[in-house]
Amino acid sequence: MPNAVKDFEHWGALPVYTRNAMVATADVHATETAVDVLRERGTVIDAAVAAAFALCVTQPGMCGLGGGGHLLARFSSGATLCLDFREQASRAVTRDMFSNLSAGSSSAGWLAAAVPGTVKGLEEAHRRFGRLPWARVLQPAIQLARTGHPVSYLRSRMLAAAEVLHLDSESRRILLRGGRYFEPGEILAQPELASTLHRIAAHGAGDFYYGAIAGELSAACAANGSPISKADLASYACAEPVPLNRPYRDYDVWTMPLSSAGGIGLLQMLAILEGTNFTAGGPLSSSFFHYVAEASRRVFADRAMALGDAGFDTIPDTLLDPSHTAALRDSIQPDRATPSSAVGGSVLPSEVGCTTHISVLDSQGNAAALTFTINGRYGSGVTVPGLGFLLNNNMDNFAVRPGAPNHYGVVHGEANAIAPAKRPLSSMTPTIVCRGGRPEIVIGTPGGPTIVSATAQALLYMIEFGWNPRDAVTAPRIHHQWMPDVLYIDHGFPADVTRALERRGHRLQPKAPLTDMNAILFRDGWLQAGVDCRRESHASGF
Repeated sequence: MPNAVKDFEHWGALPVYTRNAMVATADVHATETAVDVLRERGTVIDAAVAAAFALCVTQPGMCGLGGGGHLLARFSSGATLCLDFREQASRAVTRDMFSNLSAGSSSAGWLAAAVPGTVKGLEEAHRRFGRLPWARVLQPAIQLARTGHPVSYLRSRMLAAAEVLHLDSESRRILLRGGRYFEPGEILAQPELASTLHRIAAHGAGDFYYGAIAGELSAACAANGSPISKADLASYACAEPVPLNRPYRDYDVWTMPLSSAGGIGLLQMLAILEGTNFTAGGPLSSSFFHYVAEASRRVFADRAMALGDAGFDTIPDTLLDPSHTAALRDSIQPDRATPSSAVGGSVLPSEVGCTTHISVLDSQGNAAALTFTINGRYGSGVTVPGLGFLLNNNMDNFAVRPGAPNHYGVVHGEANAIAPAKRPLSSMTPTIVCRGGRPEIVIGTPGGPTIVSATAQALLYMIEFGWNPRDAVTAPRIHHQWMPDVLYIDHGFPADVTRALERRGHRLQPKAPLTDMNAILFRDGWLQAGVDCRRESHASGF
């Protein structure tokens, strides 16, 4: 008992505890939907898919039927599932299609959308590892869309500030009520979306990709100048790449390969840090943040130079080679920041942070990590008439003008240039950490490029310092992405830490956090969950 009391006194904040199964998502409706599915003996995939469809209703600014994403799952049987259902460009696009158009055309409006992958990806996951009927898994989302759900305070403010929604008549009508903005607690019903979800429940993803829904979607695209055709929809397929895997201490870290650049970046950061003395000063010391920043700087320089869709470009196979990560590690000065101009790289990837993540873990060692998006907040701003869902704006994640700044002022290069049927680069990093073959941590977050550094820091807090997941995901964080050569920090950093970082040569810049991280940890027979206090996430289980 004395040891237990001592341990308790060292906890900063209590996570959510359960014995059998745990779910963490960005929304209470989605989390409780998934928990109900698990209570009915659904699998972790049933739970993740049910939560994802619910989030398509309650979180239209972050995800939806018109987007795409990545899913990673590990099972007690030893099986692994890795699905890339990232959006891909129409087969009719051209490399320079935005060259003579306004900069905003790649980020808002019909041209900004790539072919959606969410519905196909979720169905494929359910087909492979679901147990409950498909229609049962979609039923909660249909009900949420049909009868409506109360708009939270944060979501009401996000809707009122969403300028992109004003550009489209359907979006104005449904999500802005023609200018009569939703107040907190008011009910948002989406009957058109409910009807679309009902048709998908009844007829499967086939209706979306080559059936009646595909016909309506492609006709709307043609009428509004989008190159997305019925043939594009019919030819869309999920990729099933081999997941990335690397040991860290006595753990195995499993994460996403390309088209996610995030998985490579995460494993590079852990490999660089593992051979340093970054823990010597403690978890919130200037030394800890200095090493994390320097590792991140080098990872993003590599990403800027080398990464794109592996199906179209030759990607260096040396990025995770031990000799390469050792060279990056050796180039870090313990007491001095390295100017980014001395690190390398040639162009900078771009991505905005309006995404969402689902974590599911049960006591038998079955785990699912699902991150999906429509890219920018409310995507392209375009709601498909009669179908009720927003289209993504992922064309802006390509190098829309290679060598020139995009709408967000960021420069891309040739490895991420637009090409027919190509997937744009992503930072989404759903991750499962195992020990002795058993999943112990499930983690992920939105946040664009900050996903990589945020995920690495939270994992280090749990693995290196033994923190619980709530402390790990809510702790102060830093982010460096090579260019611009600044170290972004959360608000509220202790003054002595910021002064010590500045003495090392870091140029600090406060940044509003983009993350909405959640994590589940299995430790001492208990499932523990932590959700990010920066937004409105929710964890629950039984």
